[in-house]
Amino acid sequence: MNEWSITIIMLALTIIIYGFAKTFYKRLSHPFTLPILTSTLSIILLLLLLDIDYHLYKEGSRWLDELLGAAVVALAYPLYKQLPMLKRFILPILLSITVGAFIGVFSGVLLSRWLGIDSSIIGALAPKSITTPVAMEIAYNLGSAAPLAAVFVMIAGIGGAVLSPFLYKWFNITHPISRGIGMGCASHAIGTAKAFENGELDGAASSIAMTVSAIVVALIITVFF
Repeated sequence: MNEWSITIIMLALTIIIYGFAKTFYKRLSHPFTLPILTSTLSIILLLLLLDIDYHLYKEGSRWLDELLGAAVVALAYPLYKQLPMLKRFILPILLSITVGAFIGVFSGVLLSRWLGIDSSIIGALAPKSITTPVAMEIAYNLGSAAPLAAVFVMIAGIGGAVLSPFLYKWFNITHPISRGIGMGCASHAIGTAKAFENGELDGAASSIAMTVSAIVVALIITVFF
């Protein structure tokens, strides 16, 4: 089987599984039926059952990775539409993002050290709340495994998207900017996609938090680690 055949099969497999996951989510809307969660688990199970090497799957679905950058850039449009509202709250937004970045880094690091986890794993865990490419580069510079950092980023993103409705309810978080900032700081792009389900202002605030948080986390880790 040549390279193009593998690419087409794996690309089609990913799109079909995600399509089914999205349809299922529309029929049974629940935090634990989020398409990103159910489709990820489905693909993992399918690769295990069919004994398909992950590197083969990754090579075949690489075109979807190429589209990720364009998808992130597209978030600028709702951000632009909500710009007047966001300008009104610029100081609390920046303060919240900075505090969230510190908590995101040090909560994982301090808990890991308390549990006696190896420092090489802690280096991959520290940037767990920011977008994957930045987190992988930070982990590499800290002497940790970049792929492990990507795993922690996925766990943080999916975990935040799944748990956010419960946290909003338990802590009575109703303001769209507050919800968006929390999602962007804790769950990066996956959380931002979920934030847009709540409203455009949620998504715009989450987009800002995701972007600024990556910069702040990089600075924090540079200074403290």
